[in-house]
Amino acid sequence: MKRLSALDAGFLEVEDSDPHVSLAIAAVPIVAGPVPSYQDLVAGLAERVRTIPQCTQKLRTHPLDLGRPEWVNDPHFDITHHMHRVALPDPGDDAELFEMIATIMQHRLDRERPLWECWIIERLSGNRWAVLMKVHHCIADGIATTQMLGKLSDEGGGETFADHIRAAKKPDGPVLRRPTLGWNPLAWPSKVWRNGIAAATAAEHAALGVAELTAELLSPPDSSLTGAVTTMRRYSAARVKLADLKRVARVFDVSLNDVALAAITDSYRNLLLRRGEQPHRDTARTLVPVSIRSMKEMQQTGNRVAAMLPLLPVDEADPVKQLELVHSRLMHSKNSGQREGTTALLTAVDSMPFTLSAWMIRLLSRLPQRAVSVLATNVPGSSRRQRLMGREVLEILPVPPIVLGLRTGIAMLSYADDFVFGITADHDTAPDVDQLATGIEEAGARLVAISRTRQRQSKRKVAPKPA
Repeated sequence: MKRLSALDAGFLEVEDSDPHVSLAIAAVPIVAGPVPSYQDLVAGLAERVRTIPQCTQKLRTHPLDLGRPEWVNDPHFDITHHMHRVALPDPGDDAELFEMIATIMQHRLDRERPLWECWIIERLSGNRWAVLMKVHHCIADGIATTQMLGKLSDEGGGETFADHIRAAKKPDGPVLRRPTLGWNPLAWPSKVWRNGIAAATAAEHAALGVAELTAELLSPPDSSLTGAVTTMRRYSAARVKLADLKRVARVFDVSLNDVALAAITDSYRNLLLRRGEQPHRDTARTLVPVSIRSMKEMQQTGNRVAAMLPLLPVDEADPVKQLELVHSRLMHSKNSGQREGTTALLTAVDSMPFTLSAWMIRLLSRLPQRAVSVLATNVPGSSRRQRLMGREVLEILPVPPIVLGLRTGIAMLSYADDFVFGITADHDTAPDVDQLATGIEEAGARLVAISRTRQRQSKRKVAPKPA
């Protein structure tokens, strides 16, 4: 039996606190060619899902939260309970696909069974079909979900962009590192001293991060981005080329994530202006999950994330200044200890008696939340194209949840040479989700054009003068 961590179980508590939300996440591979027969799909996936323990296990909870929920084998597991088949109405384009995704995702998973579903979506235009793999957030974070999807592909996994993230390169963060003394007793005094100094420095860094996060959450803005939600959802997606984002990042000496968040910033700014709202400095405080998953944990399920809360500069109109501000604010969040602070908080909650932590999470999740307005999570996917049942996976759409009063949520997924922004929105309070997606594509194209102009200007400056 494997018990859930406090963070994993927290997603169950948060879902229980609001009947209007479903805390499932999904990835939707779009596949080329004719769809295999349903029987072949069931037979092909049945063997693959058994390589993922949580796919054949269900949750066992304890009365009064006297113990953590735990995964137990489902003696009645039947894959046909989790496999579903639907077809899109004509013409089977993005509009019909996005509506189907939203409808599937707004319904909660059955906790009496393993917490996942697989939907085969047929009759996409252009001789395509799709697979919507839906799992509860208590099972996996974004990276773990893409790893699960990789195990269902014909390749059974492979190299992903996640192999190059900071946590994968540095398996142990300073907050969680345990001191090692070695075998030489003569060296112990100096090592104890150095470890003590390092632990004190890490603890101070984390404490400063917690203090900053707390201060920022005490100043909620007033905008239409947060508030009560309904049970119905909308979904849309924006697509850009990964090479284009990398070009902008290289020209402006920023990260790829900075460029993606700058495009999101510009689109949210225009969305607010269309709604008749004036964006302010604190309008778009953004929850940015940060992976703390080490390389040895890449094939494991569960959630291994910390968080940062930068302000997206929606009050700035100039796209280059937006990018510069996004970069500087993310650097500040990284250097201020927000990542370490949330890691320390989660470690502390994990060490509490579960009855206390469950009660605390339920209480906090029921309080109105307006300090954070946007969710933007970046999920590194497969760096190579995958195949499913002998067919090529053309693209993968990420599907995030919305929760805690957030009316929109954005998940970014890199796959081969593509980069997709998947946007989930509340049906009634965010009917302009397609405009948000279009705005991201336009902002990305604008940054690409500016970067090309910068490159041409730089080449002219360094060109040798004729003799």
